[in-house]
Amino acid sequence: MTPENWQYLQKVGIFAALAPDGLRDLAHRMQTREYPSGSVIVGQEDPGDALYVITQGRVKVMLFGGGREIILSILRDGEIFGEMSLLDNQPRSASVVASEPTRALVLERTAFARHVADHPDTARAILAELSRRLRQADRIIGNLALLDVYGRVARFLTDLAGKEGELTEEGILIRVRPTQQDIAGMVGTSRETVSRALNEFARRGLVILRGRSIVVRPGIREEAPEG
Repeated sequence: MTPENWQYLQKVGIFAALAPDGLRDLAHRMQTREYPSGSVIVGQEDPGDALYVITQGRVKVMLFGGGREIILSILRDGEIFGEMSLLDNQPRSASVVASEPTRALVLERTAFARHVADHPDTARAILAELSRRLRQADRIIGNLALLDVYGRVARFLTDLAGKEGELTEEGILIRVRPTQQDIAGMVGTSRETVSRALNEFARRGLVILRGRSIVVRPGIREEAPEG
């Protein structure tokens, strides 16, 4: 175990409340791996044998089929993936692709089993994260069913602002927004429609577009009513 691994896990939301001895044991059992941009970290239907904690970079959780790709979520440093397969011993339910150079701490299933035998709080923390993600999935399904395309784009931006944004005098700044193609994959539409929606929001003063960054302003909430 390196001190950096233990110190990093202290900052990861789902592990932050673990007792120090449990956190040290968890860090001791993890390995550091690096993945170049564009590489497939795990593939859909691959055997599920590890949990990943992103320490640097960004990944896309995706489904492929019929020549299309659907983006289920975009994860960044401090977030985890792969936890389902540790618990149910089933194949991967989605692919995870590095969208930029990414580093992760990896906990293999055998190491996880040995860890939770002595530290069951870790399993409870992972179950709580699974519950949160199920609620998020319900919200996404509801968005697809109940909101029009502009509403879905607006909801995506407000959710992203709440997760990654920085409060400024102009609104909430998202320093690196996903590409239009990535947004399209997450809200179930085309890149061209996302482009039209963003330009329309900018024209109405609901967002400010600045290269790869975007400022989300309070008025956009009217386009993305709370469900």
